[in-house]
Amino acid sequence: MQEIMKERAIALLQDGTVNRVLGWQAGTFVYDITPSVFRSAEELGQGFVYNDFCGNNLSKYLVKESKKEGKAAVFLKPCDTYSFNQLIKEHRILCDNVYAIGVPCSGKADIEKIKAAGISGVTGIASDDENFAVETIYGSQTVEKSAVLLERCKSCKSKKHVVYDELIGQEGEVQDAGRFDMVEKLEKMTSEERFAFWRGELSRCIRCNACRNVCPACTCEKCVFDNDDSGVAAKASADTFEENMYHIIRAFHVAGRCTDCGECSRVCPQNIPLHLLNRKGIKDINEFFGEFQAGEDCQTLSPLTAFTKGDVEPGIVNTKGGM
Repeated sequence: MQEIMKERAIALLQDGTVNRVLGWQAGTFVYDITPSVFRSAEELGQGFVYNDFCGNNLSKYLVKESKKEGKAAVFLKPCDTYSFNQLIKEHRILCDNVYAIGVPCSGKADIEKIKAAGISGVTGIASDDENFAVETIYGSQTVEKSAVLLERCKSCKSKKHVVYDELIGQEGEVQDAGRFDMVEKLEKMTSEERFAFWRGELSRCIRCNACRNVCPACTCEKCVFDNDDSGVAAKASADTFEENMYHIIRAFHVAGRCTDCGECSRVCPQNIPLHLLNRKGIKDINEFFGEFQAGEDCQTLSPLTAFTKGDVEPGIVNTKGGM
């Protein structure tokens, strides 16, 4: 797939359809993948990769890239296209300046889980439907795919792209992956148990802002947490109140707009399951207003920004439990 994508990107550059390509580039290690902009066939030939570690959602980078001169091609996995649509809906991406190419994804690997399985010195990885074949400096090992997938990939909502200009490979289907199972488990806890769970998780936060910086729904030109007058700008949390406030405010900010791409949890260096806060909001919106998927199209308004006579009454509260 990597070579097919590379050849197509080179062709789009050469025929003038685009003047740059947004994709993935390997770093020092095969699993050290970073988003990158390629402007020539030579750059693509030397640096472009698409492998089992390309978990990065490239839609966020189009907020700035689409406003530059010329047209950019971008490779989007199925889950990425929801974020792409949502950003178009919010007028954060200039879609006329983007050529979107849908690419297949069967789930991306989590290097931390691979290391936790006792595998080190990884030099390469290939996959089939059930296993990852991991090449290391010590030899080859096989691990079950389900055991080392990124957490979001274990409960992937869809293998189907919702938008693209061109599709490479076979289209997938929307999936019923039980992505609200953990949310329901938390809802069944007592309020004291839930509080203890989230205090335990959020207490590890080092306020690196990685979750905010990678989140496609966080595109404010000036974040409230970068406001020097707020007292909490660009610093580690001083107490438990600040630890809670940062993540709860972020969860409220993206409510109704979060596409459940899972980038927040993927980049968290403290392995905090931040996606669960957002999934609670998604689940509640579905129960109160009917099924809604942010980014499924680029026209439908979020239930939180639109009114219908069937909306839940203001006095109705969630009796099933909070988070």
